[in-house]
Amino acid sequence: MFAFFYTLSIYCLLALTRVAALFNAKIRRWQQAQANIDFSKLKSNGGQPTAWFHAASLGEFEQGRPVIEAFRAKYPHYRIVLTFFSPSGYEVRKNYEKADVVLYLPADTPANVKQFLDAVQPNIAFFIKYEFWYNYLSELRCRQVPTLLFSTIFRPNQLFFKPYGGFYRKMLFCFDAILVQNQASKTLLESVQYPNAIFTGDTRFDRVAQIAQQARAIPEIVTFKDNSPLLIVGSAWPDDMEVLIPFLNQFNKSLKIIIAPHEIDAAQIENWQKRLKQSSLKWSELKTNDPANLLFIDCIGLLSSLYRYADFAFIGGAYGDGLHNILEPAAFGMPLFFGDKYYNKFQEALDLINQKAAYSIKNAKELEQKIVEIYDNEALRQQQAEICRLYVQNQIGATGRVMAVIESVL
Repeated sequence: MFAFFYTLSIYCLLALTRVAALFNAKIRRWQQAQANIDFSKLKSNGGQPTAWFHAASLGEFEQGRPVIEAFRAKYPHYRIVLTFFSPSGYEVRKNYEKADVVLYLPADTPANVKQFLDAVQPNIAFFIKYEFWYNYLSELRCRQVPTLLFSTIFRPNQLFFKPYGGFYRKMLFCFDAILVQNQASKTLLESVQYPNAIFTGDTRFDRVAQIAQQARAIPEIVTFKDNSPLLIVGSAWPDDMEVLIPFLNQFNKSLKIIIAPHEIDAAQIENWQKRLKQSSLKWSELKTNDPANLLFIDCIGLLSSLYRYADFAFIGGAYGDGLHNILEPAAFGMPLFFGDKYYNKFQEALDLINQKAAYSIKNAKELEQKIVEIYDNEALRQQQAEICRLYVQNQIGATGRVMAVIESVL
């Protein structure tokens, strides 16, 4: 009965997206992509074995990327099919060179599931961090396709662990193994008698360490910084800027600032520039020896390399949709700041707050107080930077542990 109502809800959501697509460009892209999925390109011409990786969005892809690339290196004869649920993942990584096929995941209806799995013929399936699609999981189970969930984390308030969560627990048992980030998640799974929970850690640490090693030099930023302290704002949302603009307008110490918006919107950047008292430039118009202290990044792909030059980082999202990636700046070592509303589900934020190397910030006044405290105490800043660096370094290795499980399955 629950399966029937679940499937009915999928059909209802599909109908609603047709209406919502009229008003929302992101939903419209998703709805159009669903209508244009070409199942024929999923069929393997050579009969080679296939590994299917699924990521909800770009963040989950980056989390799973070390495993995808380790799998490609270990099993080069496998075809890799990569699917995304969200346009933010697909649009950025649709040409990812380590996958043979990249596409949207067809909606979780019985007909789509059968058509997709008949075309892909996966020999093994991977879900990254989360995404629990009942029809896909139950059909993979029926077809006896080994299915793994990795780099996942569970919390006691999730439906899987509620007395009325039987339907959701049933999805857990579709996985041959669930590879978790921490011991608490393993304990939660064992509390509902899930038999194959394995602690492997979080592959994001491997990814951010890899990114840090590969970060490219940007001479223009060296010139822009000019040996001054540098604050980088990563993935700034409008809610973040409502705190940052008053802070920047009243901060009177020497400080260079780089702001990388979450979405590149020329009109929005121009509005922020008008509200700032100090002069600012955009990356696209930066020239050697420009006098501005504030730089807006109006392109994608630079942020992870920019962090190497930072002395402080403010990471966006925690006043609204949820905190963005704080591990990239942490890997380079620096005090971290972010909003105070939506960070609690991110274990790394909680850990680094407890270790006094990160701060959740309520308003512009509090941000100024915290930055001044660290700005005037170089020993404290270096101590916090080292805490962040060691936090990342000490948790590297999850990819190898995940691959050991994969090898035991294959």
